[in-house]
Amino acid sequence: MAEPSAEFWLYRILRKAAGTAAHLLCLGFTVGIGVVSRPGTSLFSWHPFLMALAFSFIMTQAILLFSPESSLILSYSRKIKVRSHWLLQGLATLCAILGLAIISYNKYLNDKPHFTSWHGLVGLATVLYTCLQAIGGVTLLYPKLVRKWSLAKLKLYHATSGLVGYLLGCTSLLLGMCSAWFTGAVSGVSWYLTISCPVLLALVLMNQITNAYLRKKRIQP
Repeated sequence: MAEPSAEFWLYRILRKAAGTAAHLLCLGFTVGIGVVSRPGTSLFSWHPFLMALAFSFIMTQAILLFSPESSLILSYSRKIKVRSHWLLQGLATLCAILGLAIISYNKYLNDKPHFTSWHGLVGLATVLYTCLQAIGGVTLLYPKLVRKWSLAKLKLYHATSGLVGYLLGCTSLLLGMCSAWFTGAVSGVSWYLTISCPVLLALVLMNQITNAYLRKKRIQP
């Protein structure tokens, strides 16, 4: 009987360590992008900073709020966690829209084509998806708007689509770090360390959601 208990505690410790690492990585990555881009020095400088802030820091924190091991407001009620989640996700969506608007306007001012690279296309898709995800989340606040599905189903679909949106965000960040601007500013070991942050965050958050949330939700026939 002792062995399952030991395995359980080891599992909890590993998840807590992964969650703590995610907190540190998302903060360190965002600060690092801020140092490289120096927001305020140019119009363009706000684009990478806002996108890193939205998809690396704020969105990661919004998801980890529900982690039983890594939440920063673990002792608070679920109602407060839900409200905090929506507040953070709304802020992340706003930052993403501003980041997209800034780079679009900057391209317009410099008479350069936009959405011609994989980074631009995936970034556009990510921002649009994030907006749709936020709109879809309203059904959790007002489940009577979608009477065909139970609240349990809506939570499952929201968590699943949210994970897809987070992975899209990490992919967009990765593609951005392959751009000429970023590779010109960061190279060598520093570049490899930087691009590892979104990859590790994606792996940790994917594990957190699938194991701590999705597997607990079962769609009723």
